[in-house]
Amino acid sequence: MAYSNFTLTKAISDFGLTVETGSELFAHVAAIAPGETTRRAIEENAQLALLIGNEKARSELIVAPLLAELWRRAERRISVYSGVELTVDPDAGLNGVCDFLIGRAPQLPTVTPPLFVVVEAKKDDLQAAYGQCAAEMVAAARLNARGNTGVTSVFGCVTTGTNWRFLKLTGARLEIDLTEYLLTQLDRIFGVLCHLVGLPSA
Repeated sequence: MAYSNFTLTKAISDFGLTVETGSELFAHVAAIAPGETTRRAIEENAQLALLIGNEKARSELIVAPLLAELWRRAERRISVYSGVELTVDPDAGLNGVCDFLIGRAPQLPTVTPPLFVVVEAKKDDLQAAYGQCAAEMVAAARLNARGNTGVTSVFGCVTTGTNWRFLKLTGARLEIDLTEYLLTQLDRIFGVLCHLVGLPSA
C-alpha cells in the first residue's frame, strides 16, 4: 500500500475525512508575477511538456521551475523537495514518493517539518489525483504533529501543468478549492503559492 493507491473515497474512509467543495479558498489572494525569466521558460517549456505527454515531463518542465522561483522569492527561507520518500505510517498506507513537498524550514538534505504544501503532477485527470494528494497531506499533517510544529493546516495541489487545483486539510476537514486555475493564469497560481508559504503580495 502507498499514496498512489488511494482514491478520494478510500482516503475519506480510512482517515475519517469530511470533504467540502463549495468555497473559493483563495479568491482574496492577490496575483503575483514570477520573474520574467521564469515566466518565459515555463511558457516555452509547456509546449514541450505537453508534446512529451507524461507526468515526469510536466514536473520537470513546468512545476519545478515555478517552485524554484518560489524558493528564490522566499529568499531561500523555505525548502522544496522533489521526488522524495515520505514514510510516516506504512501500516496506514502513508508511505511512498511525493512529487514535491514544500516546507517552512530552510533547505536541508532530509525532509524536515513543518511541511506546508504537497504538489502532485498528473498527466490528465485532476480528480483522480485527489485521493493520493489527500493521503500525502494527512501524512504531512501527522509528521508536523509529531514535531510539535504548531502548524494546523496543510495545503495540497494537483496539477497537469496546464490545470491547477488546490486543497486544504485542517484536522479531518478537507477542502477542495472551487476554482481550477489554468497556466494562462500563471500570476494567480504563483500568488496562491506565495500566500501558502507566507510571502506578502507586495
